[in-house]
Amino acid sequence: MRNDNMAVLQCLIRVILVVFLSALPAAAAEGSLALQPLLDEALNNNRDLLSTESKWNAASHRIGQAKSLPDPMVMVGYQNEGWNNYTFGEMEGAQWMYSISQMFPFPGKRGLKGEMAAQEAGSSGEMYRVQKLKTVATVKELYYDLFLVYKDIDLVRDKTALFSRIEEAALARYATGMAPQQEVLMAQTEKYMLLERETMLQQKVQSLEAMLNVAVGRDVNAPLGRPAESGPTPFARDREELQAAALAQSPEIRSREKMLTAAEARGGMAKKEYYPDVTLAASVFKRTGPFEDMWSLTATFNIPLYFGAKQKAVAEARSLTLGARQELEAGRLMVLSGIRDNYTMLKTAEKLMDLYKNGMIPKTYQDVESAMAGYKTGKVEAITVISRLKALIDYETLYWAQFVEREKAIARLDALTATAIPEAGEKKE
Repeated sequence: MRNDNMAVLQCLIRVILVVFLSALPAAAAEGSLALQPLLDEALNNNRDLLSTESKWNAASHRIGQAKSLPDPMVMVGYQNEGWNNYTFGEMEGAQWMYSISQMFPFPGKRGLKGEMAAQEAGSSGEMYRVQKLKTVATVKELYYDLFLVYKDIDLVRDKTALFSRIEEAALARYATGMAPQQEVLMAQTEKYMLLERETMLQQKVQSLEAMLNVAVGRDVNAPLGRPAESGPTPFARDREELQAAALAQSPEIRSREKMLTAAEARGGMAKKEYYPDVTLAASVFKRTGPFEDMWSLTATFNIPLYFGAKQKAVAEARSLTLGARQELEAGRLMVLSGIRDNYTMLKTAEKLMDLYKNGMIPKTYQDVESAMAGYKTGKVEAITVISRLKALIDYETLYWAQFVEREKAIARLDALTATAIPEAGEKKE
């Protein structure tokens, strides 16, 4: 009976190794969920991205409006002499009046208004690109989170099968009086805990699928397959290179730069309000009978008497410019901080992956071999063998968790540095 039990445990060891080796990166299985089609779909259907694009379009349409002249004014009127009778054609002062006028802003005002609108539209365009990059990063993160949950489910099921076999072995030993009932209860408890964990992981799959569907722009109940397995994404850039690329290419920084330029143009516009605008008008006075028609040309200027209020507008514009400059600096620091944080996470994940794959997992396998040898001679209890088996699969779980953390860090770094901004869904001019 002891030999039979040892054969079962040796079989379990082989199963664990097969599980780990089969979990290493392999070609995508047929019918699996591929990442690139999800990204393409998200760039065309993501609701937040479409909303941001609409705001960009709206801001672009405001440029022409800002640079255009105010609408001309047309006046139609009648002037009568006396109160009792309609005196048109009878009295010299009785006449119909027709006038058209056009207001012309002081030179430079229209250009500044157009500059403000153009910079604000440019900022909206950069924010659209920011949303693109965030959408791609979000889809990737949710995709790899879903991948990890499926991987954990596989490991939990394999571990459940192992403890079921250990339970059978313990029952056989208990039936022959070679082991206490505690070993049976211990194996059963571990198995039921794993079944509970699998149920919780299945719920997490549903939650992640709903979030991924929303990010892609699908109905939340749309079916999704299992994420395909792939090897680690190649990444050879250092932190200094990433930070330089972010400062040069980040659309979020560019957006804030354009908002600063718009604020400076607003300050120039506030100063221009000290100068008057002019309204030119041409009028025709229609008379009849012995009286000839008349015409007139006039120029009307507003008088900037309320310069005190104008000074407050200039002070307001200066404060807005200072605020925009501080926001730009804050944006640069935020991007650099994000680069440092995610780069550190990436490098830490790589070190831990190497530690688990080449250190902890092989070492724990040796511990299992040693524990089994002791169990065979009666020097080691079943709990020791069980704990070694649990540790072996736990380290494999940690390996895949770090694999996913590395992929997610790369996705966030790509977003921060605007690496290969996707073109799908680009606004058509």
